[in-house]
Amino acid sequence: MFEGQPKGLWALALANTGERFGYYTMLAVFLLFLQANFGYEAGIASTIYSTFLMMVYFLPIIGGMAADKFGFGRMVTTGIFIMFIGYLVLSLPLGSNMVAAGAMGLSLILIALGTGLFKGNLQVMVGRLYDVPEFKDKRDSGFSLFYMAINIGAMFAPTAAIKIMDWAQASLGVSVEDSYHFAFAVACVSLIVSIAIYYAFAGTYKHVLAGEVNKKTDAAKTAVQEMSPAETKERIVCLCLVFAVVIFFWMAFHQNGNTLTLFARDYTQTSSEGLQAMLFDVTNLVACIFVVYGCFGLAQSKTAKGKGISAGIIVAAIAFLYYKYMNLESSVDVKAPIFQQFNPCYVVALTPVSVALFGWLNKIGKEPTSPEKIGMGMLVAALGFVWMAVGSMGLELPLTQGVAETEGARVSANLLISTYLILTFAELLLSPIGISFVSKVAPPKYAGLMMGLWFGATAVGNQLVMVPGLMWGANFNLVTIWGVLAGICLVSAVFIFAIIKKLNKVA
Repeated sequence: MFEGQPKGLWALALANTGERFGYYTMLAVFLLFLQANFGYEAGIASTIYSTFLMMVYFLPIIGGMAADKFGFGRMVTTGIFIMFIGYLVLSLPLGSNMVAAGAMGLSLILIALGTGLFKGNLQVMVGRLYDVPEFKDKRDSGFSLFYMAINIGAMFAPTAAIKIMDWAQASLGVSVEDSYHFAFAVACVSLIVSIAIYYAFAGTYKHVLAGEVNKKTDAAKTAVQEMSPAETKERIVCLCLVFAVVIFFWMAFHQNGNTLTLFARDYTQTSSEGLQAMLFDVTNLVACIFVVYGCFGLAQSKTAKGKGISAGIIVAAIAFLYYKYMNLESSVDVKAPIFQQFNPCYVVALTPVSVALFGWLNKIGKEPTSPEKIGMGMLVAALGFVWMAVGSMGLELPLTQGVAETEGARVSANLLISTYLILTFAELLLSPIGISFVSKVAPPKYAGLMMGLWFGATAVGNQLVMVPGLMWGANFNLVTIWGVLAGICLVSAVFIFAIIKKLNKVA
């Protein structure tokens, strides 16, 4: 799985990992911060949250156009510095007055703008690593590995946010509201690490930026890559059709920081025991990931030494888990943000499974095309929200939790844990494959713009994230909320398969 990839992949992936760690540390607690610090009701907080997500994914359109003109490398570094200023402003404990609200708004704009310059353009650079014949067949697996690395950062983010907030309250005596700013400050540190990695290993990917020094001297190369107007139009139309579908995937998927977090806070048990309790310690999840990777190493290693190392990793990880289980507390507290660790954990653990499965299917000539994987992803996402609807039966709005006299029933944490697993299967089928599809199909002279439009479609979906939040605030039945999301994903899947021949033609 890791063999045969360009060296630049790891440098760019690790640079992105650092940035994503900070971003998801902030995002894990942002909705709760809006309610705790400013006292916003669920509908208003959800609207602010979704608008921020929209900006984060809309501005890569601008970033892509800027990169097509000024260069991808320059825009990536500019984006990191702008993001740093945004997180720095957000980390200042300014209170809950109008000045604080204005400063928060400014910080969100800067973070979104910086991300717009950084995120899409970095992924275009990854795609360019695979434009040479040597790595052409590794594109999908390469983007899956890139996506996995991103989620390593995201996996630790919720724990980092909770731990730094608990430390600030216990050791420094800061208020609950002010402790959120310590979580935001983590993002500043992570960006410093990210830019250090990006520059330290520039030699591994500098060749993809070589033509940006003097574009006039690269004109001959560009002319060779030029496509006919008809082919260019066909590819752009196909990409726009895919963009239309992914809008609704992200509307559903990014409920992880919105209604699914509200559900974790208001309808999920606040304590856990036994084996389930072990799932809320990220170190245990890491040990499980080592077991998975050790098993793959054991199966794929061609030498006795390789198999021995893999077996040692498996034994060590299992011994660690056994030790943690034998020293487990009788009960552990479960806080709402911690559930957001499960999706990235599943991504990291299941990526080698996904890559191996599709690699095997490719060898026997049965691998689905990228558009077919996207359609399958929408079907799986629909299943995830059907599962939530089934698990939410009997739970009623309006919210009554937190008040002893009126608090209703709470369900097992297993409902959200399993839902995140289903949604992760959907994500692995759609997100890294979709990015790979865009990088492969986009006409070369519009590469930055097309990747930007991928994020633009994500932006529209993220703005629509507020719709279930508004339904939540308007006291819709929980089954109705989850049912709407399931229905949207199902209709999107049907649309993809209806135009699958057209999409497969350019795939």
